Amino acid sequence: MASHYTDPNEATRKAKLEEVEQDDSHRPPFILSYPEVKLLGIAGVGFFLDAYDLFVINPVATMLQYRLYGGHSLPSNLEGFMKAGANIGSVIGQFTFGYLADALGRKAVYGKELMLIILATILCLTTPTGSISPNGCLIYLGMFRILLGVGVGGDYPMSASVTSDRANLRKRGTMLAYIFSNQGWGSFMGSIVFIIVLECYRHVMDTKGEVSKVDGVWRIVVGVSLIPAFGTLYQRLHLPESTRFQESQRLAERDDAYYFDEEKKQKAEEAGVTVHEKPVPLGNTRSHSSGSSENATNDPTVVGAEEGRGVKGAAAVKKTQFMEFIHYFSEWRHLKILLGTCICWFLLDIAFYGINLNQNVVLQQIGFDGKTGTTDWEKLHRLAVGNLIITALGFVPGYYATVLTIEYLGRWKIQFFGFLMEALFLGIMAGRFYELSKPAFIVNFALLQFFFNFGANSTTYIYPAEVFPTRFKAFAHGMSAACGKAGAIISALAFNSLSKSIGTPAVLWIFFGCCIAGAVFTCLLPEVKMRDPDVVYEEEEREKRKLKQQSA
Repeated sequence: MASHYTDPNEATRKAKLEEVEQDDSHRPPFILSYPEVKLLGIAGVGFFLDAYDLFVINPVATMLQYRLYGGHSLPSNLEGFMKAGANIGSVIGQFTFGYLADALGRKAVYGKELMLIILATILCLTTPTGSISPNGCLIYLGMFRILLGVGVGGDYPMSASVTSDRANLRKRGTMLAYIFSNQGWGSFMGSIVFIIVLECYRHVMDTKGEVSKVDGVWRIVVGVSLIPAFGTLYQRLHLPESTRFQESQRLAERDDAYYFDEEKKQKAEEAGVTVHEKPVPLGNTRSHSSGSSENATNDPTVVGAEEGRGVKGAAAVKKTQFMEFIHYFSEWRHLKILLGTCICWFLLDIAFYGINLNQNVVLQQIGFDGKTGTTDWEKLHRLAVGNLIITALGFVPGYYATVLTIEYLGRWKIQFFGFLMEALFLGIMAGRFYELSKPAFIVNFALLQFFFNFGANSTTYIYPAEVFPTRFKAFAHGMSAACGKAGAIISALAFNSLSKSIGTPAVLWIFFGCCIAGAVFTCLLPEVKMRDPDVVYEEEEREKRKLKQQSA
């Protein structure tokens, strides 16, 4: 059995990993430096666009009723497809960009997702409402919303990994919460833009009665999202690779070199050749690859005993990024965390998107569903005001409650109790859906939105960016986000039909059950406040190598 070996470089490597995120400043975590504000602007635009799109698809659907169907409802199946299109594309984008960010590097991929968003938005604006059938227009728009979703979905793992790679450890959660809070501003700005553009069209639509001009309203509302997209594209395409990612790649090469040597040693033993080696320095690739005359052998059966050592030799047999990912999550201690992030996000988005993709049901309860008013313009205006009320009351404040408290309360408490509070207010809405007064319904719904965002909607995004090592972070985050979007797709496609068949209160009880289950599955997750996943991963790898040497 090999003697116990202490790697003299271990403390140095850990310090290098930690110093990337450590911060000696004593300022509160939510007080940002200029570089952090700049990073917030670059990375946050994707979530701004995600929420902007999530918001505007509801009023766009209403406006298309007037443009294509004479004010009558859209076909339920096509309406569901149009609303779910972006989420369908998001699943593709989250898997694809998450994998590529780990395999090729953040710098090689970042910005490409924003280019897709820009292209898809322009294509959505080209919907030929006057040239093809109304149903054909909805299919046309839905198809390009799928492409839009690929870009929006790709932004989830990209911006999460780019931000967490660069954030100081003591304010990493705050930075991620700031990035995610752009969802609140996206929804808020969407409602503001809708009202402003409607006001600009008031004379032609309300006074002259040319309701068909609503076609211009929805195109302008959608097209405004191109301004922040173009504004940050250059910065994304030229953002350098982070020190943390580069360090993780060096450690990955070191690990590959170590296991490559172990593989060749095993081949030598199978060939009947005994190779006597000193303990391999754990983590020092240069000393590892330099070799020693004591280890040399002239036996040709020992394939490349020395010349194949180190990073160059390891690269020849380097496992693919996907296989490394599978190997890492083949251990239950890692798999249970991935299951926790995936399942919690899936359950959350069933309820969150079920409510927010179908706000017309809520707006109807408070009298702002766009069905009352003397003219079509007034109906649309009431719908716009109703959306602004909902967004201002609960959507934006919840995000900033998370920003201000996440480094003090921790992620686990915010997610666990957030799920329970969401279940509470969903239960009230489900049980008293027809009995609640208008003010009571507004307060209850605002509180529900508040605890969505001061709760699981924020932390399900933050957790995968903090709990997994840099080497696998983007793909694991993309996988978790894709599971969330799968829940959103289910809600988008099933909500309308379920509401008609079993009633809206029964659907809200289903959402209630999802939130209770989300609280249960949160128990699979550790608290990650001030936890460095790369240091944890390095410790685990060091223990594996020590055990392997001791058993040799």
